[in-house]
Amino acid sequence: MQHRLRVDDLYHALEKRIQLKLLAGEKGLERTLIDDQIDSTSYTIVGPLSFIHPNRIQLIGHAERDYLNEPERNRPLALEKLFKSHTRIVILVDKVEPDDDFIYWANEADIALLSTPLSDKAVLDHLQHFAALHLADQTTLHGVFLEVLGMGVLLTGDPAIGKSELALELITRGHRLIADDAPVFSRIAPDTISGECPAMLREFLEVRGLGILNIRAMFGDSSIKNKKFLRLIVHLEPMKKQQIASMERLSPEHKTRNILGVEIPQFTIPVAPGRNLGVLVESAVRNHMLKLKGYDATEVLIQRQQEALLSSS
Repeated sequence: MQHRLRVDDLYHALEKRIQLKLLAGEKGLERTLIDDQIDSTSYTIVGPLSFIHPNRIQLIGHAERDYLNEPERNRPLALEKLFKSHTRIVILVDKVEPDDDFIYWANEADIALLSTPLSDKAVLDHLQHFAALHLADQTTLHGVFLEVLGMGVLLTGDPAIGKSELALELITRGHRLIADDAPVFSRIAPDTISGECPAMLREFLEVRGLGILNIRAMFGDSSIKNKKFLRLIVHLEPMKKQQIASMERLSPEHKTRNILGVEIPQFTIPVAPGRNLGVLVESAVRNHMLKLKGYDATEVLIQRQQEALLSSS
C-alpha cells in the first residue's frame, strides 16, 4: 500500500518527545518518507550511517562523525552519498554539532537536517517505534473488530448475515467495540497484527433497522477500545440443519487466515435459527484461550475414552 506519511509528520510527532530541532533543509519536511517506486529491500527505515544499505533516516553520532572526518576518507564524496535521494532525514544525535558542509548539503538536497541531545540508542528506539506504528504494512478488512474477554476478535461473514447485531449483543454483555465495517490492520512485528478503526468511523456501529449507533454515547467509555492485537477470527456462515448435523463433532477443522503474512486462527460458527451466537463467540474465545495454554478438551475426552476402554478390557 502507499504510505502518505511526510517528513514533517514525523518531525511534529517526535519534536517534543526527543527534543528535535530543525537545523537546515526546511523544504525537505514536505517530502514523503517512503517512495513506493523504490525497492524497499534496498534500504531500511532508520539506523546508523550506512552507504551499502542506506537508511531513509540516517543517525549521525560521535562515531559516525569521526568516521567521516578520518584523514583517508573522501569527506565531500561521503557527504554527497549521505544526502542522496534515498535519504529523507539526517539526525545529529548526542549533541553533535553540524558544520557548514552538513548545512550546505541539507539545503542543496532538500533533506531535513535535525538535531537532538539524546543518545543514538534512545533516538533509535523512538524512531523504530514510530515506524512500527505508522509505516507498517496495512490492509483493510470487512468485518467488525471487537475486544472479547481481553482478546482481539474479528467477526467476518457475508453482508447482512448479522455481524453488527452480534457485535451489539456482545457489547451489551460487557465486551468492547474497536471498529465496525472497515477495521485497519497493521503488521507491527513479524508475528503480530494490530487493528484499529479509521478516525471517521470511531465509536459508530451500523445495525440494519436501527441505523448508526454511537456506542460510546449509549454504553459509556468502557465500551470502546482504540486498538488491539488481532488474535482470532470468527467467521459466520449460514447453514441449514442438515449441514450443521453433518459437521465433524469431535475434531472440527481448524483453519487459519493469512493476514499480512501472519497466520491468524479462524473458527467458523454456523448461523441458523435458534443458535445463541453471542454465547458461541464467547465460548470460542474461551476455548481458544485454553488451547493457547495447552489444554484441548477434545484430546482430554479421547484420552478418557481410551483409558476407559483399557480398564474394561
